[in-house]
Amino acid sequence: MSDSPVADPRRWRLLALLGVAQFMLILDVTVVAIALPHIGTDLGLARDTLTWVVSAYTLMFGGLMLLGGRAADLFGARRVVLTGLLLFTAASLVTGLAGSAALLIGGRVAQGIGAAILSPAALSVVTKTFHGDERNKALGIWSALGGGGAAIGVLLGGVLTAGPGWEWVFYVNVPIGLVVLVALARMLPGDLPQENRARLDVPGALLVTAGTGTAIYALINAGDRGWLTFATLGTLAGAVVLYAVFAAWQRTARSPLMDLRILARRPVASGTFLILIATALMIAVFFLGSFYLQHLQGYGAMRTGLLFLPVAVATTFGAHFAGQSIGRTGSRPIALAGLAIAALGTGVPAIWTGPVLVVAGMSVAAAGIGAAFVAASTTTLSQVDHHEAGLASGLLSTFHEFGAALGVAVVSSIAAVSIAGTTDTGFTRGFAFAAITAAVSAVLAGVVVPAGKPVAGAVAHAH
Repeated sequence: MSDSPVADPRRWRLLALLGVAQFMLILDVTVVAIALPHIGTDLGLARDTLTWVVSAYTLMFGGLMLLGGRAADLFGARRVVLTGLLLFTAASLVTGLAGSAALLIGGRVAQGIGAAILSPAALSVVTKTFHGDERNKALGIWSALGGGGAAIGVLLGGVLTAGPGWEWVFYVNVPIGLVVLVALARMLPGDLPQENRARLDVPGALLVTAGTGTAIYALINAGDRGWLTFATLGTLAGAVVLYAVFAAWQRTARSPLMDLRILARRPVASGTFLILIATALMIAVFFLGSFYLQHLQGYGAMRTGLLFLPVAVATTFGAHFAGQSIGRTGSRPIALAGLAIAALGTGVPAIWTGPVLVVAGMSVAAAGIGAAFVAASTTTLSQVDHHEAGLASGLLSTFHEFGAALGVAVVSSIAAVSIAGTTDTGFTRGFAFAAITAAVSAVLAGVVVPAGKPVAGAVAHAH
């Protein structure tokens, strides 16, 4: 690309291609969740094995994200994006062809690795390609794809599972992935040569991956094991130890994986807090809503998927509106308003039940969550130099996965009584907890998110 990417008309087409790739990665969490009962029946899998069809993907996706982001900074975003997309596409084909639990979960692990390589590298390309108000709009589109992708996944999962079969939940990625791969290979700018390029900190990468993977594993299983059991607390303690060793290593390593001081920067700290809360709320809404409609109301996968369509539209609208407005208002009002709207939306099914009110409440909440995603991305990436863009994107994506694991773990524990029985008590408690969390987080956002508008072209000098 030219030195003035704002003047290059290809930038929006590039965003569209990267957005489609990211859309597939996000889609692959919820699209599979709807297909799980059919996968279990066809392959004869037990419930705990089925859980790993989802968990194996999110574990690899979240655990390797910082490594993928740093690799983009060191080796160039172009080759990292293409490598990640190729691996994800090939793994999707293998997973669809799987006839056993081992091959199925192995394919999901490979998909997660590809996603972890691709996602932060793609986001770093977006932050380098767009500047000023255009970057806010681009991040709005990116956030809409993330939130909308999760909701569309429920719909698409229902359609594919009820139609050609669960295998197509994975096969659908193959032709799309290949087309996007060829197009990106032609459009992505070449990686600029860097003098004195640092080497990848392999020990640091292994430590932070092990720490993140251990923490996400603990959260994934906390709902079943219990929060205060030795297994949960011991696993979380192990994650803390691994992070402490990682921090100590970063202070002595010749070419550290990351400068830990980036976490102390107010924009990065508050942005990662926002993405953690927004993702936890989004996953909680999807989890509670999906179980309420399918388990309590007895709706099929197709009908449940269709009822999630307004949720997807609302997420997209909230993110788009925030992306258009944040350049004028700054991140703090958007974050505060988005979380307040999320609190109002999740408060509706906490007080009133019935499919119409539940879907309406989820849709309102989704609009607020979509706006919060934009505030999180813009806040985190607003003052990051280009040589740190991949790392900052990796941090943002890592906390996204933390939020997803945390959201499922908490609401599955709260809603356990309803999931196991026929009462809606657990669901209303789950929505009530989400509403309180959103309201408290809105107040915190008003304190911790920096005031003022995003710095226009904050990283342009590094291009």
